[in-house]
Amino acid sequence: MTDSKSSKEEFKVKGEDLIGKVKEIIHAGNVRRLIIKDKDDKTLIEIPLTAGVVGIVIAPVLAAVGAIAALVTECTILVERTEEK
Repeated sequence: MTDSKSSKEEFKVKGEDLIGKVKEIIHAGNVRRLIIKDKDDKTLIEIPLTAGVVGIVIAPVLAAVGAIAALVTECTILVERTEEK
């Protein structure tokens, strides 16, 4: 049995850069969850991700993120990563 620990990161991006940053984060790996918030700190979408399904769900996730990107000028991406020991 492996012990896992989570860490959190926060990125502030412009709406036009949102999709690219989300792709970069997902491809970096070990992402447990993504939360996208607007400039007023209101949660727009929370996306749970697991290692086994990332490849399957990436297209619908990017479509949802693209819709959000069209509506916001600035946003914050909160990333929860799993760090296995």
